[in-house]
Amino acid sequence: MGFLRIRTTVDERPGRLASLAAALAAKGGNILGLSVQTDANGTVDEFVTDIPANAEAVREALEAAGGREVQVVTATAHELTDEPTRVLLLASRLRTTPWRLPELLGELLRAEDSRWVYGSEMSDLPDPTLLTVPVTARRAIRVRRSELPFTLTEAARAASFVRLAQPPAEQTGSDRELKLSDGTEVQVRPLTGLHREAVRDLHDRCSPEARRFRYFTSMPVLPPKVFDRLCDRTRGHSVVAGQDGQVIAVASLMFTPDPGIAEMAFLVEDRWQGRGLGTHLAAVLVRQARDLGFAEVRATLLSDNVRMRRLLVSLGATLNHTEDPGVVEARLAVGAMATASPG
Repeated sequence: MGFLRIRTTVDERPGRLASLAAALAAKGGNILGLSVQTDANGTVDEFVTDIPANAEAVREALEAAGGREVQVVTATAHELTDEPTRVLLLASRLRTTPWRLPELLGELLRAEDSRWVYGSEMSDLPDPTLLTVPVTARRAIRVRRSELPFTLTEAARAASFVRLAQPPAEQTGSDRELKLSDGTEVQVRPLTGLHREAVRDLHDRCSPEARRFRYFTSMPVLPPKVFDRLCDRTRGHSVVAGQDGQVIAVASLMFTPDPGIAEMAFLVEDRWQGRGLGTHLAAVLVRQARDLGFAEVRATLLSDNVRMRRLLVSLGATLNHTEDPGVVEARLAVGAMATASPG
């Protein structure tokens, strides 16, 4: 048959990738390229293979090995180039010719069409073969690829690629000022060991309910190991919001074992809730996730945490039930807040 690009969704279980590779080998396939991506319905494994079997035989073999939504399309020898090298070359071309952004974005995603859209045209369409990538508040690029639907990981890649063509942000350094809905200004900066006492004081000032929403228990005392974990940059990125010398909120983006997925959580002092601070901090975390290459941010929260549920839904997150009826999971695609985020 020749070169094929094969994509299949699998459950996040150990050994699934090995089963798929064995199924391809049984059909005489030689795997020449592999990527693992995050998507809404599971993990997406994509192979580029040189295989004698036809598309239908490959599809049946992968479905028998545990693959779902198997898609097989013809590939070319041109697609066998080293993927990181290809992306770096596209990025280099974009830096020298930023006005070619739609064309180069189309190349990045191997799309059939890529063009500017404006205003009302920017609204998302319920079509997995179309991807709308915001560039400014009133301008976006719409990319079309009929054979393979776009994944969350590809949407995150597209958002990061678009940033290369944009001028650097005015904000310098890692500290920033945020203006809340009532006009109050707060300072946001990375969490470090220097904030240990201030975070402990914040924890003490929060009500038992606020602590329960954050930790799923009232936790009257913040254990030192929990604070140390939040400061560990190998496990995630946390920020603090301060005003008049006090830390009034902590927001954390924690890495997970799932590829392309990070988890966020917040602790906001009671008197500062309902003033837009949580929305601003969520925007900060999503931008961090985007810069770190994550495709999706998730949050696990108690079902009765109405304020946080409303906040996440307002940002575009979807809520899903879990096996525990008292717990829900929110899922937010990083690209959903690429340009609309405050701050």
